[in-house]
Amino acid sequence: MDLFNLSGRVAIITGGGRGIGLAIAEGLASAGAVSIIADIVAERAEDAAEKIRRKNLKARSIPVDVTGRKSVQNMVAATLREFQKIDVLVNCAGTILRKPIGEVSDEEWDMVMNVNLRGVFLCCQVVGAEMIRQKQEKIINISSNVVQVLQPGRGVYAVSKAGVSHLTKVFALEWAPYNVHVNAIAPGPTLTDFNRKYFEEHPEDLQARIQSMPLARMGQPMDHVGMAVLLASSASDFITGQTIFVDGGSILI
Repeated sequence: MDLFNLSGRVAIITGGGRGIGLAIAEGLASAGAVSIIADIVAERAEDAAEKIRRKNLKARSIPVDVTGRKSVQNMVAATLREFQKIDVLVNCAGTILRKPIGEVSDEEWDMVMNVNLRGVFLCCQVVGAEMIRQKQEKIINISSNVVQVLQPGRGVYAVSKAGVSHLTKVFALEWAPYNVHVNAIAPGPTLTDFNRKYFEEHPEDLQARIQSMPLARMGQPMDHVGMAVLLASSASDFITGQTIFVDGGSILI
């Protein structure tokens, strides 16, 4: 089990204040890492870090706007000042737009692409520059099963996440000589605080999502922790450039 031991490692988790990001941050901390909760809402980031610390695990909080290069640079600088290194980056900050693609405005398109794709690009690029100097680190991008299984009204979101999966391959190829591993997790529909209200208001959509998965249930944030720990640890030292589906089998149908 030492393969999965993250003791002494420093992990930044963007969007770590809630949902899948928070679950992964707590999971990495449970495996021994220091989890840096990076979130656009400073109070939410600190509340999440305190929740993890109350379990006698290691966590800090840093506010960040992943769409701004300067903000991402400040996040990296603050982490390096305290810990002198970054071993793991989890790009979980994201947003969703549920709307027919023919009705999407320019502003809505830009908003989704800026958070979901530009944000991953900036964080990979800025954090990755430090990781290249360290020459053995892990990047985990959060994609989505909609890169393969399309759902009505989620077109722009799907395009942004397809970009994340392809960007993962590009970074993995170019940074393999530096021993920087870059992979993605593609969650299926997951009940988080971010989308719980939507599904409560649209029970027919919830039922459709459940029926689309052979395991016949929605995902929970904790369902994605095991894969994140694997990809952050030495157990994945021969894995790079992959998008791994954690989706209840939805891509089988």
